[in-house]
Amino acid sequence: MEEFDKYKSIGTPAEGIYKESGSRFLAFAYPVETEEEAKALLQEKRKEYYDARHHCLAFRIGYKGDVWRASDDGEPSGSAGKPILGQIDSAGLSDVAVIVVRYFGGVKLGIPGLVRAYKTATADALSKAEVITKTAAKHFEVEFDYLQMNAVMKVLKGMDIAPVKQEFAGNCSLTVRVRLSQEAFFKEKLENIANLKEV
Repeated sequence: MEEFDKYKSIGTPAEGIYKESGSRFLAFAYPVETEEEAKALLQEKRKEYYDARHHCLAFRIGYKGDVWRASDDGEPSGSAGKPILGQIDSAGLSDVAVIVVRYFGGVKLGIPGLVRAYKTATADALSKAEVITKTAAKHFEVEFDYLQMNAVMKVLKGMDIAPVKQEFAGNCSLTVRVRLSQEAFFKEKLENIANLKEV
């Protein structure tokens, strides 16, 4: 396996906290593989901490880290999302989302104070996370009819690939995570199965 196929992420969720002038910044770091997962976690935190003033999010996804977002959620521009993302990048991580929930303490911290607070809360959460090494991979969704089930499962078993998501109502569909080093071989194997299509 080539070294460039490896990248760092976190294995389990972790939490951090920072307090200043009555304000509390609660940081939650999560392993994620899609933007949808990150957004769903943000919605959960909005419900759980409904009385907080800000729910700021940053994430970096993919083995190249080329899918990312940083949201200030009402804080001054660049004072929340960017410092959170900066900490993810400083730690050299991808497939990570961090949400920082802020309870306002009545004293304005100013932009330098906010940057420090979001940065420190994020760093605290990430320092408690278990760092893991992941193998670069791509997600594929394949559709096939029921008669092809055995052939598809045989390919997956032979390549030691477990489905990420599966649906067997009407037409069958599977989402699988395939290592980059196996991508060409995987596609070649699928081409030999009739009536199968990659979505």
